Amino acid sequence: MATLIHTLADHSDDVNYCAFSPSCLATCSLDKTIRVYSLSDFAELPYSPLKGHTYAVHCCCFSPSGRVLASCSTDGTTRLWDAGDGRVLAVLEQPSGSPVRVCRFSPESAYLVSGAADGSAVLWNVQSLTPSRSGSVKDGSLVACAFSPDGSFFVTGSSCGDLTIWDDKMRCLDTAKAHDLGVTCCDISSQPVSDGERGLRHFRMASCGQDNQIKLWLILVTDFLGVELKYKCTLEGHSAPVLACAFSCDGRMLVSGSVDKCVIVHEPSTGNTLHTLSRHTRYVTTCAFAPRRPLLATGSMDKTVTVWQLGPGQPGPGQPAAGSECAGTAEDWSEDDVAAWLRAQDLAALVGLFRRNNIDGKELLGLTRESLRNDLKIESLGLRSKVLRKVEELRTKAMGSAAVPDEFVCPITRELMKEPVIAADGYSYEKEAMENWITNKRRTSPMTNLPLASLMLTPNRTLKMAIGRWLEAQQH
Repeated sequence: MATLIHTLADHSDDVNYCAFSPSCLATCSLDKTIRVYSLSDFAELPYSPLKGHTYAVHCCCFSPSGRVLASCSTDGTTRLWDAGDGRVLAVLEQPSGSPVRVCRFSPESAYLVSGAADGSAVLWNVQSLTPSRSGSVKDGSLVACAFSPDGSFFVTGSSCGDLTIWDDKMRCLDTAKAHDLGVTCCDISSQPVSDGERGLRHFRMASCGQDNQIKLWLILVTDFLGVELKYKCTLEGHSAPVLACAFSCDGRMLVSGSVDKCVIVHEPSTGNTLHTLSRHTRYVTTCAFAPRRPLLATGSMDKTVTVWQLGPGQPGPGQPAAGSECAGTAEDWSEDDVAAWLRAQDLAALVGLFRRNNIDGKELLGLTRESLRNDLKIESLGLRSKVLRKVEELRTKAMGSAAVPDEFVCPITRELMKEPVIAADGYSYEKEAMENWITNKRRTSPMTNLPLASLMLTPNRTLKMAIGRWLEAQQH
């Protein structure tokens, strides 16, 4: 069972990556910041958000001890932060100045790899904070990286579709064409396996790509043959490019996130699907397992990070048990679920009142201004308005997730459009949202990220009429 225990919605733009330490969760975003949360209550740490990068932050990772946090950015730097107080420990500039797409610590924290858009990879000495070795792939950007559990080698993935194995002296040990349209992520299980033959070790690896596929590999290591990458099988399930994958610490689960907005938890030993999670409203860009707890984090272009508890357990702070993927909508919530929802909305003062009046999910969705004033005796106008606003959000979300045709939903707000307009990229958006986008996003298309040929917005009257007819049909 997978239960949603918390949703983090502090970033103001796409979430690009998330990473766990034994005690914290870090997230980074196109909004140029890194945010760090405590795993005890998912409260943001006092020093968060971390600011310093001048462009989008693409990746973040903790050192194995959890004491140092690394982040890399389009600004061509990899920053090291003290995970205890948020101090900047170092700013490592990619020698080529190219945007840095991925960074990873070695298992013993001696090295840090930074991979860049020009295909260059730098192996940094963490003690001296100087480049130890460097190398590059022939074509494409380096977008993925993973170390072997023993630190003897690491694998990089490129946008041209290749996987490359490197040793700690940046010598290429093996390479393979993995994904025709480009690799997006790779991970190596921390649990090496042996086939019983003398001198032979196996490492399980997963890769995913723009070809909609997740591939499992075996990395064979021998004293006499060196290192060899062998394809094992392909996992099914996603219907669109797969952007992220990660093994659990015990190697028994593999999670993937996709452009199809779904997160799938696989059993790599059998290829079976254990869970399919679909809470995000836009592309899922990152996913990670916690090292010492049954927790899974997923991040998305919808600007949120969801945290899931896998297996038996109680919901986390401020979240209803109905967050479980199997639990249904708010209408199915119990009184305890409603109480947890109130706490999550900063309405904890009303928990006792709602419990005394036996407010469950169905009663919650049926609340009106009159029932709040006359039946529940909530005197504060501001408080009544806040409750109604939050309840209306629940109603809209329930309706939107179940029935609203996708073409009626604004790609920016992910809400039903009221004043749809057509932009120069040919897509329709909510007028106010697109006007704000043009003002704040440097005049690029929200869908393609390409410059808009024109800033003119044309009312889409045909779409507005279609939405109106659909709304009328819902009332009958």
